[in-house]
Amino acid sequence: MTDLVDTVARTALWSSLSTLLVLIPAIPLAYLLARKEFPGRRLLSTLTSLPMVLPPTAVGFLLLQILADRGPLGRDALGLDLDILFTWKAVIIACAVMSSPLIIRTARVSFEGVDPKLEAMARTLGYGALKTFCWITLPLAGRGLLAAAILGFSRSLGEFGATIMIAGNIPGKTQTLSTAIFSAQQSGRDGLAIGLVIIALAVGFVAIFSTEILLSNRLKRKRIP
Repeated sequence: MTDLVDTVARTALWSSLSTLLVLIPAIPLAYLLARKEFPGRRLLSTLTSLPMVLPPTAVGFLLLQILADRGPLGRDALGLDLDILFTWKAVIIACAVMSSPLIIRTARVSFEGVDPKLEAMARTLGYGALKTFCWITLPLAGRGLLAAAILGFSRSLGEFGATIMIAGNIPGKTQTLSTAIFSAQQSGRDGLAIGLVIIALAVGFVAIFSTEILLSNRLKRKRIP
């Protein structure tokens, strides 16, 4: 029972950190894709969405090549060892990469739902670009951004393929909810596996139901004359 609680708590913490890590660049990037036309916009949009359609193990393999000793971010290239592979830091990176497309696309749709005329009106009242974004755009897109964060957290919580490639499945160190389910099933501990699956189902249900409420309320407000 203690192992189950520790695994769930550890995975929740890592998923939260990975979601925060993605949100920081995702919000301005999503706004840029939603509002601006520039050369390479479609290419940038495609690249940010790529982890969503690639096999997670392929993403993990690419991350492994990048972070390996001879990779672009490895010990030989940087002159120091970042000590990422097969640590909790690798779990966060894998979860962040795999959840980023979902967060960016949901945030982008949220910004696209904000009427540009409201932003233009704020500019005519003397608001600068940053003040307009912080005081007008962000609050209006707030529900959608919260939905993006919830979906990203849920995606991180269930990440398996990329995580096991660069972080492994080390009990008490890098084991996550999904890899713990795999280990429990492989070792014949079906009771533990069922318990973990029930937790995953409960969290997933709450996350999806919450986003449905957030997005439906947003649509209702848009329909009010």
